Amino acid sequence: MPEVTPLPVSPPTRQPASRAADPSSSRAPGPRTATAGAHPLDNPARASLTGPHALFAQRRGRILRYHPDVTPWLALPDAPDAQDWADVAALAGPGASVTLTAFREPPPADWEIVFQAEGVQLVDHSVDAAPDPEAVLLGPADVPEMLDLVERTRPGPFLPRTVELGTYLGIRRDGVLVAMAGERLHPPGWTEISGVCTDDSARGQGLASRLVGAVAHGIRERGETPFLHAAASNTSAIRLYESLGFALRRRTSFLSAITPAEAVPPADARTPDQGTGSLEHVGR
Repeated sequence: MPEVTPLPVSPPTRQPASRAADPSSSRAPGPRTATAGAHPLDNPARASLTGPHALFAQRRGRILRYHPDVTPWLALPDAPDAQDWADVAALAGPGASVTLTAFREPPPADWEIVFQAEGVQLVDHSVDAAPDPEAVLLGPADVPEMLDLVERTRPGPFLPRTVELGTYLGIRRDGVLVAMAGERLHPPGWTEISGVCTDDSARGQGLASRLVGAVAHGIRERGETPFLHAAASNTSAIRLYESLGFALRRRTSFLSAITPAEAVPPADARTPDQGTGSLEHVGR
């Protein structure tokens, strides 16, 4: 399969709030690629790394991943072969953890699966997006506070440079960061809302809902459509997002696995193309 390149997308469209999204549909309101059957949200990490987030990409052969201190997501081709898996192992290193989303096929037999879970992908259908007067913009100087909040609340992967992926907003009480939400994956025409968390001391005040609405407002202001992921088992979070106006687009999966301690590429290995910035920058 040739290397994926960004395809033009139509401007985002949004259905009226009175029209319910079909939960069984694999399509939803919003931009689509020009190629029939292809959609940037079907393989969102790959669409991001070959598009707006290309500046964060590390590459070997057909394998792409974010820089390890930005976010752990790695992107495979839609139909990976043995050489692709060898390139994953070579890029990540022996005994390294690899995190995949929107991928259901098992890794090779000599890989150790450490985490596997079903998930859902939700898209903006009728979100009441609006700025929040209490929300403040968070940046690199706020990362220690953000990491501390993440450690207490466990919203999902958040690393020292995750804040560089997009806008992050937070709410402080008595000078302490108690809630935040921000942007992660960025397929063309779409932006994922992620890192949504609230400290136990501030729960029940609707802070997460307000921040999601504020982040969604900024995404829409750019002419893009918000989306997000959640674990299928996290029914309370899914109910919250649906109450805010998100609708199920598709079911997906999350997988973490450990590469073999000693990985030997097949004899017909492709020429590696590895390193940060090896692609042109076209951009829980």
